[in-house]
Amino acid sequence: MSTPEASPPSLYAAREPIFPRRVKGHFRTAKWWIMAITLGIYYITPWIRWDRGPNLPDQAVLLDLANRRFFFFMIEIWPHEFYFVAGLLIMAGLGLFLFTSAAGRVWCGYACPQTVWTDLFILVERWIEGDRNARIRLHRSKWTGEKIRKSAIKWGTWFLIGLATGGAWIFYFTDAPTLLRDLVTLSAHPVAWITMLILTMTTFIFGGFMREQVCIYMCPWPRIQAAMMDEDTITIAYRDWRGEPRGKPAADKGDCIDCMACVNVCPMGIDIRNGQQLACITCGLCIDACNDMMDRIGKPRGLIDYIALTDEARERKGEPAIPAWKHILRLRTILYTALWAGVGVALVVALFLRSPIDVNVTPVRNPTFVTLSDGTIRNTYEIRLRNMEGEARWFSFSVEDPSLALSVEGGENGRTLVAANETAHVRLYVTAAPGTPAATTQRSDIRLWIEGDPVPGVKDSKDRVSKDTVFNGKGN
Repeated sequence: MSTPEASPPSLYAAREPIFPRRVKGHFRTAKWWIMAITLGIYYITPWIRWDRGPNLPDQAVLLDLANRRFFFFMIEIWPHEFYFVAGLLIMAGLGLFLFTSAAGRVWCGYACPQTVWTDLFILVERWIEGDRNARIRLHRSKWTGEKIRKSAIKWGTWFLIGLATGGAWIFYFTDAPTLLRDLVTLSAHPVAWITMLILTMTTFIFGGFMREQVCIYMCPWPRIQAAMMDEDTITIAYRDWRGEPRGKPAADKGDCIDCMACVNVCPMGIDIRNGQQLACITCGLCIDACNDMMDRIGKPRGLIDYIALTDEARERKGEPAIPAWKHILRLRTILYTALWAGVGVALVVALFLRSPIDVNVTPVRNPTFVTLSDGTIRNTYEIRLRNMEGEARWFSFSVEDPSLALSVEGGENGRTLVAANETAHVRLYVTAAPGTPAATTQRSDIRLWIEGDPVPGVKDSKDRVSKDTVFNGKGN
């Protein structure tokens, strides 16, 4: 009788929850501080006020999508200035490359939103259910009244944190006090409710249930980081030459007593003693746990530590480690720093040199010119003029060539009024008298000047910009 073939093993396994143990130390303290600072910045920033005048919002940081503007304290970014946002994103990417090449995944271990909110959720879990062993026992136990009560409190607290997270995010896109009032009175726009619900649930699920799986399976950075790191990168490593063979303290054993403290505190559930791993976010908690154990058994600290691979090789030979600054100041990091600083300087220079008047000049091509009854040649131009001040402002037009005259359709004495923070479309007429060079030349280069009058209480002097265009004449 033939036996049925065994089914192949599944390529996918159910997630085993990780319950990190509480630990104290320098790195855990640093993570608490970074968590408090980053969460504080995130939740408080929408409520900071900044006086920009009566016609502009007073929220310090505001992504005003309705009016297509971005406010950051004294800086105002318009849609045509999106290169500032692109530059900031480039700086963020270069900064990530710089820190990773110098000190490994410090972003992932300390400041990544997934890390910060997961740390907060684990803290809530520990407060409600107890430390590691208590949480493991509760997880493995049957559903009793006590387990239901603790789980409900935990999930409810997670949901409130997620709700605050989603709520804080939408406050960046509209006036925060007004939106809060609309939310409380249930009169907010459906888009606000939907956005807040999506962010609430993603925070609740990612920070509460998926945790390390987001870092391992969803985030691309663990796979990119290998290209950013080399043997001189300072990262977390286990000094196996010192720790092996593991076991209870004895003359023929290494310093590692196989207490599993480094594994039990790891939020990713890995064993750093097995070498560099994709899942390691270099948070430093295993260092704190190992140092605490070394203090207890009277061994030197640093069995697990931030160390470069080159230093590890030198230590095996009994040679002194290279100073940390030499690992940091090397060609790769210097290049990243130079690029990062170059982009930053360029953005600052562009910010101070940008014109407060945005003008676009388009000659009307149909017809290219009109001959008036007295023989005068007239060209028409469509002007898109943006007033980037918080007050209504008069703009006047002039042409550099004295033989040309101009007028503004619907304007007064060659000028037009543009409302605060608005874009006006103006039709401009430029004429050349019969027999002048511009009238008898098929195509002449001209320069238009646009001048904005001072705004009382806002600007003390005029702003002036020029635009080059062409004047079409009859030709010979």
